[in-house]
Amino acid sequence: MRLALGVEYDGSDFFGWQRQVGQRTVQGSLEKALSKVANQEIVVVCAGRTDTGVHATGQVIHIDTDAVRNSKGWIHGTNSNLSGDVRVHWVAEMDDDFHARFSARRRHYRYIIHNQATASALLRKRTCREYARLDDARMKQAAACLLGEHDFTSFRAAACQASSPVRTVYRLAVTRSGDFVYIDVVANAFLHHMVRCLAGVLLAIGRGEHSSDWIPELIAARDRTLAGVNAPAAGLYLVRVEYPDRFNVPPGGWMPVFG
Repeated sequence: MRLALGVEYDGSDFFGWQRQVGQRTVQGSLEKALSKVANQEIVVVCAGRTDTGVHATGQVIHIDTDAVRNSKGWIHGTNSNLSGDVRVHWVAEMDDDFHARFSARRRHYRYIIHNQATASALLRKRTCREYARLDDARMKQAAACLLGEHDFTSFRAAACQASSPVRTVYRLAVTRSGDFVYIDVVANAFLHHMVRCLAGVLLAIGRGEHSSDWIPELIAARDRTLAGVNAPAAGLYLVRVEYPDRFNVPPGGWMPVFG
């Protein structure tokens, strides 16, 4: 039996998603908890692996098991074996051809910038703090240049193992609410560090270090060294994964909003 589960986690104290020997990871924690509930070894497959410090409100995973439990048993049983910074919110039985990663059509991320001169004690692990006042109108103008299908070589990690750097960005919105700037991006898939690199480039433009014309130059150059540093992991959230309607996957997680 194949099951899909919706997962939320605070990535602050995890060494990323992927299972690693001797490190506390989200995958490792979920596999240990689910294995106890199923009374058998469980391997977890996720929709999108997240880096150290990255959060999720709408991560989707799948598992294969012959253990029979009702929804309450899976959800509450798993959560009782997890720490408070990771939670399962729903479970649904799936057809055998469902795959949390390969069946996904689009992924939604939100990046949150706390644009205030003094840092917040409470939000230091949940937002990117930028003390200089950002020009969000310039950031919005620049974001429009990233829409559509492009070669995003300049926006991926040097160690990225994706076979192709071409991705399609369907939405890239920059909005401000008080001292918070939100970057919302939707694409068919993302390269390693792609969202954090996009956010870092938009931050540089918002500070006035570059004009919006920098974006086409970066795309054409296909050179990661030109794009500057990645934005911090703390501000990034995986908020939704879209699948074909026939799978009836429950809607994504909640949208984090501060201020």
